[in-house]
Amino acid sequence: MLNRQLSPALLAQMLLIGIAKGISRRAGQETLFLAVGDSYQEIAIPAHSPALHLLQQVRDEAHRFAITGHRQRRAKTRTQSPLEQIPGLGPARRRELLKYFGGQQEVMRASEADLARTPGISKKLAAVIYESLHNE
Repeated sequence: MLNRQLSPALLAQMLLIGIAKGISRRAGQETLFLAVGDSYQEIAIPAHSPALHLLQQVRDEAHRFAITGHRQRRAKTRTQSPLEQIPGLGPARRRELLKYFGGQQEVMRASEADLARTPGISKKLAAVIYESLHNE
Protein backbone atom coordinates (compact mmCIF):
# COMPACT_ATOMS: atom_id res chain seq x y z
CA MET A 1 0.00 0.00 0.00
CA LEU A 2 2.83 2.37 0.79
CA ASN A 3 4.37 1.90 -2.65
CA ARG A 4 1.15 3.02 -4.31
CA GLN A 5 1.08 6.29 -2.40
CA LEU A 6 4.75 7.28 -2.67
CA SER A 7 6.90 7.37 -5.76
CA PRO A 8 9.90 5.02 -5.92
CA ALA A 9 12.23 8.03 -6.07
CA LEU A 10 10.80 9.39 -2.82
CA LEU A 11 11.00 5.99 -1.14
CA ALA A 12 14.67 5.70 -2.13
CA GLN A 13 15.41 8.95 -0.24
CA MET A 14 13.48 8.07 2.94
CA LEU A 15 15.27 7.02 6.09
CA LEU A 16 13.60 4.01 7.70
CA ILE A 17 14.40 2.78 11.19
CA GLY A 18 13.63 -0.68 12.52
CA ILE A 19 14.31 -2.36 15.83
CA ALA A 20 14.82 -6.12 16.24
CA LYS A 21 14.96 -8.04 19.50
CA GLY A 22 17.39 -10.57 18.10
CA ILE A 23 17.54 -14.33 18.41
CA SER A 24 17.41 -14.50 22.22
CA ARG A 25 14.58 -11.88 22.33
CA ARG A 26 15.96 -10.47 25.58
CA ALA A 27 15.53 -6.82 26.49
CA GLY A 28 18.69 -4.79 26.07
CA GLN A 29 20.00 -6.84 23.16
CA GLU A 30 18.08 -5.07 20.42
CA THR A 31 19.65 -4.06 17.14
CA LEU A 32 18.67 -0.96 15.19
CA PHE A 33 18.47 -1.02 11.42
CA LEU A 34 18.81 2.24 9.49
CA ALA A 35 17.81 1.90 5.85
CA VAL A 36 18.03 4.36 2.98
CA GLY A 37 17.11 3.07 -0.46
CA ASP A 38 18.55 -0.40 -1.01
CA SER A 39 21.21 -0.28 1.70
CA TYR A 40 20.97 -0.59 5.47
CA GLN A 41 23.21 -0.33 8.46
CA GLU A 42 22.98 -2.28 11.73
CA ILE A 43 23.61 -0.38 14.95
CA ALA A 44 24.03 -1.99 18.37
CA ILE A 45 22.98 0.32 21.19
CA PRO A 46 24.28 -0.19 24.74
CA ALA A 47 21.73 -1.86 27.03
CA HIS A 48 21.59 1.09 29.44
CA SER A 49 21.28 3.79 26.80
CA PRO A 50 18.33 6.22 27.25
CA ALA A 51 17.90 6.18 23.46
CA LEU A 52 17.40 2.39 23.53
CA HIS A 53 14.86 2.71 26.36
CA LEU A 54 12.92 5.29 24.35
CA LEU A 55 12.90 3.08 21.26
CA GLN A 56 11.79 0.09 23.33
CA GLN A 57 8.90 2.10 24.77
CA VAL A 58 7.85 3.27 21.29
CA ARG A 59 7.99 -0.31 19.99
CA ASP A 60 6.05 -1.68 22.96
CA GLU A 61 3.39 1.02 22.62
CA ALA A 62 3.01 0.28 18.89
CA HIS A 63 2.57 -3.42 19.70
CA ARG A 64 0.05 -2.66 22.46
CA PHE A 65 -1.94 -0.42 20.12
CA ALA A 66 -1.98 -3.01 17.33
CA ILE A 67 -2.93 -5.88 19.64
CA THR A 68 -5.72 -3.86 21.28
CA GLY A 69 -7.16 -2.92 17.90
CA HIS A 70 -7.01 -6.53 16.73
CA ARG A 71 -8.75 -7.77 19.88
CA GLN A 72 -11.49 -5.15 19.50
CA ARG A 73 -12.15 -6.13 15.88
CA ARG A 74 -12.21 -9.82 16.79
CA ALA A 75 -14.59 -9.20 19.72
CA LYS A 76 -16.87 -7.12 17.53
CA THR A 77 -17.25 -9.93 14.99
CA ARG A 78 -18.12 -12.33 17.80
CA THR A 79 -20.81 -10.10 19.29
CA GLN A 80 -22.29 -8.78 16.06
CA SER A 81 -24.96 -10.85 14.33
CA PRO A 82 -25.05 -11.12 10.53
CA LEU A 83 -28.73 -10.22 10.86
CA GLU A 84 -27.73 -6.72 11.99
CA GLN A 85 -26.17 -6.00 8.59
CA ILE A 86 -29.34 -6.67 6.57
CA PRO A 87 -31.05 -3.50 5.30
CA GLY A 88 -34.73 -3.27 6.27
CA LEU A 89 -34.33 -5.71 9.16
CA GLY A 90 -34.58 -3.72 12.35
CA PRO A 91 -34.42 -4.89 15.96
CA ALA A 92 -38.13 -5.83 16.18
CA ARG A 93 -38.07 -7.97 13.04
CA ARG A 94 -34.75 -9.53 14.10
CA ARG A 95 -36.29 -10.52 17.45
CA GLU A 96 -39.34 -11.91 15.66
CA LEU A 97 -37.16 -14.02 13.35
CA LEU A 98 -35.09 -15.37 16.22
CA LYS A 99 -38.21 -16.12 18.28
CA TYR A 100 -39.97 -17.81 15.34
CA PHE A 101 -37.01 -20.02 14.40
CA GLY A 102 -35.54 -20.47 17.88
CA GLY A 103 -32.09 -19.04 17.15
CA GLN A 104 -29.66 -17.69 14.60
CA GLN A 105 -28.54 -21.09 13.29
CA GLU A 106 -32.12 -22.03 12.44
CA VAL A 107 -32.60 -18.67 10.68
CA MET A 108 -29.45 -19.38 8.65
CA ARG A 109 -30.80 -22.81 7.64
CA ALA A 110 -34.28 -21.53 6.74
CA SER A 111 -35.38 -21.34 3.13
CA GLU A 112 -36.69 -18.15 1.58
CA ALA A 113 -40.26 -19.51 1.85
CA ASP A 114 -39.73 -20.35 5.53
CA LEU A 115 -38.47 -16.83 6.19
CA ALA A 116 -41.53 -15.35 4.46
CA ARG A 117 -43.84 -17.28 6.84
CA THR A 118 -42.43 -15.36 9.79
CA PRO A 119 -44.92 -12.77 11.13
CA GLY A 120 -43.83 -9.28 10.00
CA ILE A 121 -41.54 -10.52 7.21
CA SER A 122 -42.73 -9.92 3.64
CA LYS A 123 -41.73 -12.10 0.69
CA LYS A 124 -39.54 -9.27 -0.58
CA LEU A 125 -37.76 -8.90 2.78
CA ALA A 126 -37.44 -12.70 3.06
CA ALA A 127 -35.62 -12.68 -0.31
CA VAL A 128 -33.28 -9.92 0.91
CA ILE A 129 -32.59 -11.80 4.16
CA TYR A 130 -31.94 -15.09 2.36
CA GLU A 131 -29.59 -13.47 -0.16
CA SER A 132 -27.72 -11.59 2.56
CA LEU A 133 -27.20 -14.72 4.65
CA HIS A 134 -26.19 -17.00 1.79
CA ASN A 135 -24.03 -14.74 -0.39
CA GLU A 136 -21.30 -13.94 2.14
